[in-house]
Amino acid sequence: MYTDTERCVRAVRSKDARFDGWFFTAVLTTRIYCRPSCPVVPPKVENMTFYPSAAACQQAGFRACKRCRPDTSPGSPEWNARADSVARAMRLIRDGVVDREGVPGLAARLGYSARQIERQLLAELGAGPLALARAQRAQTARLLIETTALPMAEVAFAAGFSSIRTFNETVREVFALAPGELRSRAARSPSPPATPGTTALRLPYRAPLNPSNLFGHLAATAVPGVEEWRDGAYRRTLTLRYGHGTVALSPQPGHIACRLSLTDPRDLTLAISRCRWLLDLDADPVAVDEQLRADPLLAPLVEEAPGRRVPRTVDEAEFAVRAVLGQQVSTAAARTHAARLVTAHGTPVDDPEGGLTHLFPTPGALAGLDPERLALPRSRRTTLTTLVGALADGSLGLGTGTDWERARAELAALPGFGPWTVEVIAMRALGDPDAFLPTDLGIRRAAGKLGLPSTPAALTARAAAWRPWRAYAVQYLWTVDDHPINHLPTPESREVQS
Repeated sequence: MYTDTERCVRAVRSKDARFDGWFFTAVLTTRIYCRPSCPVVPPKVENMTFYPSAAACQQAGFRACKRCRPDTSPGSPEWNARADSVARAMRLIRDGVVDREGVPGLAARLGYSARQIERQLLAELGAGPLALARAQRAQTARLLIETTALPMAEVAFAAGFSSIRTFNETVREVFALAPGELRSRAARSPSPPATPGTTALRLPYRAPLNPSNLFGHLAATAVPGVEEWRDGAYRRTLTLRYGHGTVALSPQPGHIACRLSLTDPRDLTLAISRCRWLLDLDADPVAVDEQLRADPLLAPLVEEAPGRRVPRTVDEAEFAVRAVLGQQVSTAAARTHAARLVTAHGTPVDDPEGGLTHLFPTPGALAGLDPERLALPRSRRTTLTTLVGALADGSLGLGTGTDWERARAELAALPGFGPWTVEVIAMRALGDPDAFLPTDLGIRRAAGKLGLPSTPAALTARAAAWRPWRAYAVQYLWTVDDHPINHLPTPESREVQS
């Protein structure tokens, strides 16, 4: 979009927050870059230039605006709606792959040479993988500076910088303030007191956002010990690169309140990325709803509660295991099966607030389980043990940078994996916005009530008009049934989920 100057100027003049993250406005006279919704008076058109990423702005010598903080705007929805190499690279960079494995590691995961990835990212984003990772490190450093009392040396290495000198230079260049000045400014700003050992931050999103199905789904399917709904927040444990942690997420006007407690601050970038992915916060609900509203049978559902997101996962392998446990059983039964696995094979953790007791077991921890001890039909045991074995030995790869169609083919080749299981993993674990579940019982019931075709083949043909947003159509269709996944949990529902 950043190449369409006229459209960008209109968005800046109207301070349209829907375009935050789609492009950035750089002001030639002040050498500052802003998000489109920046509250300051817009500059003259001849003084504006537009970039596709914050990294491109920083690489061109612009510094972040102190009013609108463009480095904290929602990510571009393109990276979650596309399956090409650039989108997959952006999802991996967001998860910190470049910081951990370098550009060669990123290229190896994508199946390209480092030079090809560099060229593709430069052509589309105006910045290479190192510059994009640097911009992300700067944002993580800012969060740690402003929301924790960590010494600056610890902040530098936790944010992924290789030296304190590089950390200081980057912060000064990006924010036009020294790290100590950033912390002083944050201390003068009114903010709720943070619990020692936790990082409190706001996760932005594009409006509208309907929290009912998003948090309702997560709470209704919560695995005891790993997840819970408490005091208006969804809480769960996280298995991360350097350690583990817990997170509490609660919907607030204009943002999601996020409270993270990590055993190692180096996991902050990954934890934030996983939480945004879980709640589908980089989606463009206006574009999604506009297309779905064009179908007269879906339009009433969209009009009643616009802005539905796809509830995802913080761990793709975990969700795949839970999808198998949920085959042809009720939500309550699936939770019971998962809780038994957690108790037997999960890693115990301490939760100061109580309620959370374990990390969900990794594929490696489940690889040695005795199938005879599983209270499942024999065919389901085979499906589960085969899946766990493929995940543990690396022959099946599920992750944010996975090629969606390749993953579908690999999953379909496993015993016991039918279209429903493959598509629900594609939708909620891999994040394919066009995943569709025509065989799902709830979808078929909704189709019958709305007058849509009831057979899977006919419904799939009708749903072609909803592409590439069929996963979001699924969220609206599920609301036709009165199921707990469609309702924001009430305060008294904690006992049900714990």
